[in-house]
Amino acid sequence: MIDKLEYLIMLAGEKHFGRAAERLGITQPTLSAGLRQLEERLEVTLVNRGSRFQGITEEGERVLVWARRITDDLRTMREEIRTVRSGLSGHLRIGAVPTALPVVARLTTPFLARHADVSFEVMSHTSTEIVQGVENFVIDVALTYLDDERLRRLDTRPLYAERYCLVTTRGSRLADKASVTWEEAAAIPLCLLSGDMQNRQILNRHLGAEGRAFRAVMESNSMIALLAQVRAADLATIMPCPFADTLGLAEPMVAIPITDGDVSYRIGLVTARRDPRPPILTAFWEESALPDAA
Repeated sequence: MIDKLEYLIMLAGEKHFGRAAERLGITQPTLSAGLRQLEERLEVTLVNRGSRFQGITEEGERVLVWARRITDDLRTMREEIRTVRSGLSGHLRIGAVPTALPVVARLTTPFLARHADVSFEVMSHTSTEIVQGVENFVIDVALTYLDDERLRRLDTRPLYAERYCLVTTRGSRLADKASVTWEEAAAIPLCLLSGDMQNRQILNRHLGAEGRAFRAVMESNSMIALLAQVRAADLATIMPCPFADTLGLAEPMVAIPITDGDVSYRIGLVTARRDPRPPILTAFWEESALPDAA
């Protein structure tokens, strides 16, 4: 039955019978037959069918919640058995808001030095996607903003405070200043993360304080894309200081602290509230630290 639950999970993710079957390494008729067997076993219709995939039924969505939990518990059991037999090993799925991505390497590098048989998958997500992914057991642990009411039902652990700097190129406006204000930053054309990102919503509050107008000449869900545009066109962006420090911005890029007001937001680890946790997740949760974090 476990394999049939995995069929449902994959179909819900791919939303296409052919792609789901290909990802599972089976034929489409095998996928369809397996799902029908699961429906017969549970005595409910799980999938709306037609000439193509038409969605998961209401009952199917409830089964999907349990399927993710059951398959993740099975993975946890296997990891525990493997850990007892041969030490910590396995695969950890990490999600991170774009501004926290460079920090991930500062956590995974020392962890890999201690546990050589571990591998990671690191993906960029919005804060909303992180909450959904952690709750649905498709993300094991994430780095995100902790000032979020949706995290009350998850386990959280603070790591560092996110403060901000203006990044621009030498010779451009404001480049020679030792620090800048939010008002000064709002007065120049900016490259900013897209509106669905929590970082952008934070910046909107401070750039647009007291009714100030500001202009984003480029938006992207990638900080790297923003930096490339800043470098190519002598523009500017605003990013967390840890992001700029970790990247080690090279000439002609310069990072200038934004100093008016104590503007900072907590970034930390987030995971599902469950007991027991998978051994690899337990170790990562307990061992991850940023000693120099402000």
